[in-house]
Amino acid sequence: MLTRSILIITMSCFLLASCASNQVSKDKSRALRAARANTQLGIEYLRTGDYELSRKRLAKAIQQAPDYAGAHDAIAVLYERVNKMGMAEKHYKKSLRLDSKNSAARNNYAQFLCKTDRSNEAVTEFETSADNPFYRTPWVPLTNAGVCMVRVPDKDKAVEYFERALQLQPEYAPALLQMGLLNYTKGKYLSVRAYLQRFQQVAPHTAESLWLAIRTEYSLSDHQAWGNYAIKLKNAFPKSEQYVLLQEWENERRSGH
Repeated sequence: MLTRSILIITMSCFLLASCASNQVSKDKSRALRAARANTQLGIEYLRTGDYELSRKRLAKAIQQAPDYAGAHDAIAVLYERVNKMGMAEKHYKKSLRLDSKNSAARNNYAQFLCKTDRSNEAVTEFETSADNPFYRTPWVPLTNAGVCMVRVPDKDKAVEYFERALQLQPEYAPALLQMGLLNYTKGKYLSVRAYLQRFQQVAPHTAESLWLAIRTEYSLSDHQAWGNYAIKLKNAFPKSEQYVLLQEWENERRSGH
C-alpha cells in the first residue's frame, strides 16, 4: 500500500508539474501574440507620423514579450526617427542579440551606423545582411551600402555596391536612380538617361528622379524633354525641395547668371 501511495503521489506531482508547464507555455504564447499585434500597430503609427502612440504600443509590446526581437527593432527605428540615438542603438543591438539572422533588422542597424558616421561598421553590417542565404532581398542592403559610400564619399566603392545590387535585381528602382545620380556627377549624361529610362519602366517618377531628368536633358540640349519633365515636377510635386531648386535654376537662367 505504501508503495502504491508513493506512486500515486509521484504521478500527481508529475501531472501538476506538467499542467503548470503547459499553462506557462500558453501564457507565453498569448503574450507573444499580443506583443506582435502591438508591434504591428506601433509600426503603423510610426508610418503615419504619430510617434507618441507608436512609442506606447511598442513599449507595451516589449513589456508583454521582452524577448520579442521585432518589437526592439521597431522601437529602435522610432527612437532613431526622433533623434534619440542612444536609445535607438540600445534596441537595435538587443534586437540582433535576440535574432541575429534577421537581415532586415541588421540592415536597419547598418543604416543607423552610416547616419552616425560609422561607415566602416555600417558596411560590415550591410555585407552580413546581404550574405544571409535566407534573405529574400539582398540587393536592398547592397544598395544602402552604396548610399553610405556616397556619403563618405567613396564614389567608386558606391558604384561597386550598386552594380552588385543590380546584378541580383536589375529592376531595383533605388539602385537605378543612384547609378543615374552618380553618372550625372561624372558628366555621363547619356548613361544617366539610360538609367532613368530603366527606372521609369519599373517605378513612378519621384521629385528626385524628375529633377535629375530635367538637368540631364538640359545638358543633352533636349529642351522639349527637360521642359516636359519640368511640367511634371511642378504638377506632381509643387511643394518639394526639388521644385524649389527648379524655380531657382530657371530664375538664374533667365537672368543670365
